[in-house]
Amino acid sequence: MPRLHFTVADHIAEIVLDAPPVNALDVSLLDAFIAALRQAGADENVRAVVIASAVPGIFCAGIDLNAIASDDPMAARRLLERLYIELADVQFNLGKPSIASVAGAARGGGMTLSISCNVILAGASATFGYPEVDVGVIPAIHFAHLPRIVGRHRAFELLFSARAFSSADAQALGLVSRVVDDTNLRDETLALARVFASKDPLVMRMGHQAFMRHNDYRTEIGHVTEAFCSVAAMPAAKTAVRTFLNRGKNKKA
Repeated sequence: MPRLHFTVADHIAEIVLDAPPVNALDVSLLDAFIAALRQAGADENVRAVVIASAVPGIFCAGIDLNAIASDDPMAARRLLERLYIELADVQFNLGKPSIASVAGAARGGGMTLSISCNVILAGASATFGYPEVDVGVIPAIHFAHLPRIVGRHRAFELLFSARAFSSADAQALGLVSRVVDDTNLRDETLALARVFASKDPLVMRMGHQAFMRHNDYRTEIGHVTEAFCSVAAMPAAKTAVRTFLNRGKNKKA
């Protein structure tokens, strides 16, 4: 079964995660996701890109924690190079608007996928959060952008309390562009994508490039990647992640 769907219609590319149960981001899924973004960027017929999920109640729960629990010292780095560096680069150079259509839960790496986009539309029942510290790691990339959006004090509280918050809270904080009724989320997302797609593509490309250059935090990504990898390599982090994973296995049993 495919873990990701890529379709193009009416100048809109849809990239839909479909890796149940929670769209956990491993290397292969991130490779497919980034390749789909590059394909959309290179296709002159595509004028807007939508990112969504086919898994009910889940946008993306974050990275596959097995990479952190692994004894392979490079496993976490391979994952973070894709999620932090390659994703930021492909979105920076996309040359056309991208919209995250968030239905259900977005956590950790799922937050990274959504904030990499130019616009975030959320269903009314969507929830957000940075749970990394509860499983022994840190939400490092969000150190680079979140304080600029919500202020450093609120950013610290969100990042280090690990609490979940609603789509209404996310909109009030400026993290979400718009909240719409769950049943209308895809229609509203495609309607906005059609608005973007109706504009002159050269103007949009040049405008996108200028906007991304002015709002670039890629220079900070190397530092936060190193911070994440340093924490993930600590024995205490591996123990915490393994405990979390085993707790999930016991619940399923």
